[in-house]
Amino acid sequence: MKITIDNELALRTVAVEDAQAVFALTDASREYLREWLPWLDFTKEVADSKAYIESCISGFEAQSSLSLVIIFRHEIVGIAGFNAINPSNKTATVGYWLSKDAQGHGIMTKTVKALMHYAFEELQLNKVEIRAAVGNVKSRAIPERLNFTIEGTIRDAEWLYDRYVDHVVYGMLAKEWQALL
Repeated sequence: MKITIDNELALRTVAVEDAQAVFALTDASREYLREWLPWLDFTKEVADSKAYIESCISGFEAQSSLSLVIIFRHEIVGIAGFNAINPSNKTATVGYWLSKDAQGHGIMTKTVKALMHYAFEELQLNKVEIRAAVGNVKSRAIPERLNFTIEGTIRDAEWLYDRYVDHVVYGMLAKEWQALL
């Protein structure tokens, strides 16, 4: 699956062949990403990225998740998609990360906007959530920029290496998304 956003930006289903590029990007951004992402200590070699991608493919085949590489100017610069899709409740949870060097181009806002369109138009979902650590200002800016509603805070939602962090839960309903178009 491929979603073309503009002449510089596209999303494509992650493939096993992407393992080297995804690992290299992860490794190059390791210290930057480690501030807010808990999985970096489990990604130590290309084989770890390959195993992650294989789990993404299984999730896609089971229609329980969707992981896409973000391609900007013909280079993979991050990952975005639905960490969880619940077809019976017609909900999904968005997750994303972007390399440090790719920031400042509006990539993630455009990416999440494209995911929202896909969720509501193609998958016919009713609600999409984004969860971000309270202190993760850059990640929180995306749902805020796209007019998501803050639904609350989950205390001690995630163990982040040496401490728990609270998560802000953002939600967007299909009818709210339609009203924004």
